[in-house]
Amino acid sequence: MQLHLIVKLDVIALIAMMRPMTSKPSDMTVTAWARLLKAQAKALDAVEADLKAKGHPPLAWYDVLLELKLEENGTLRPLELEKRLLLKQHNVSRLIDRMEQKNLLKRLPFAEDGRGQLVAITDQGHELLRRMWPTYRASIQEHVGSKLNDSEMAKLAALLQRLL
Repeated sequence: MQLHLIVKLDVIALIAMMRPMTSKPSDMTVTAWARLLKAQAKALDAVEADLKAKGHPPLAWYDVLLELKLEENGTLRPLELEKRLLLKQHNVSRLIDRMEQKNLLKRLPFAEDGRGQLVAITDQGHELLRRMWPTYRASIQEHVGSKLNDSEMAKLAALLQRLL
């Protein structure tokens, strides 16, 4: 499931925007930037379409469930989810509401702060992750993995890591 992390190219955009600009970017830098964003948008749109065609919910649902699953106790505070998913707070709240209605996750009180909450993955959330992964994995291969050979993919991964 580590392949899932490769798809999160939007992190690169955020990091690049946070660095102070010390000089004017070259034309090649601007071209690379534009291609990176276009490639990300194209890949994500294709993955979303594949998931929808198989009757699955949007990729954001998978992302939320995966972040919860990766936690040792299967819980996160909504603010932590917001940071990891790069979504606005009101979008995360609405997403949590919709997923809670489908019993994919549940809200729990946060013992350290009576007003706070934790979000926990449910058994149905684990099951949805399990069902979505084959479609998601195949989609990653079709729209990203099939475009480059292993050597090119290693170079791309190394270049993207440098941006991170």
